[in-house]
Amino acid sequence: MARLRYTAITSLDGYISDADGNFDWAAPAEEMHRFVNERERSVGTYLLGRRMYETLAVWETMTDPDETMQDFAAIWRAADKVVYSTTLQTASTARTRIERHFDTAAIGQLKGSATSDLSVGGPTLAVTALQVGLVDVLELFVIPVVVGGGTRALPDGVQLQLDLTEERRFGNGTVYLHYQTRT
Repeated sequence: MARLRYTAITSLDGYISDADGNFDWAAPAEEMHRFVNERERSVGTYLLGRRMYETLAVWETMTDPDETMQDFAAIWRAADKVVYSTTLQTASTARTRIERHFDTAAIGQLKGSATSDLSVGGPTLAVTALQVGLVDVLELFVIPVVVGGGTRALPDGVQLQLDLTEERRFGNGTVYLHYQTRT
């Protein structure tokens, strides 16, 4: 059975974007980006809300000469994408379908039949998966910055029992934390 992963780049105070919606402080340094690429290779399907999809869609046509950027673009293009949106009419990327509702039963079935990991992107969509126990892996990249408010990486009201299975510190002070959820 495939695992459902929730990965977030977060400030030290727990936000993926600040009160103005900015997340420029979260841009990964080269060392971290290479590490992220290795982690993302196991993802066969991204489950995304509209805003996260629109943020990531740039990878479809990315032409940056940097090898690490090209590598992530290739990983993105190779994966299937499911976008959950009531407003988006068409997808701008290949291998993408739009669903109107995040059906947790359908996600459970997809996990059971998939041969590679699934990744749920964005805290708004992930909260549902977290609340019903669909998330198997929680990965946090904690950036050494305090932004004072914004969109939380882990919303209030979600309770999880976790086991820390991996951690890594990067040269810029970012810390990677990998947790398995307890069943």
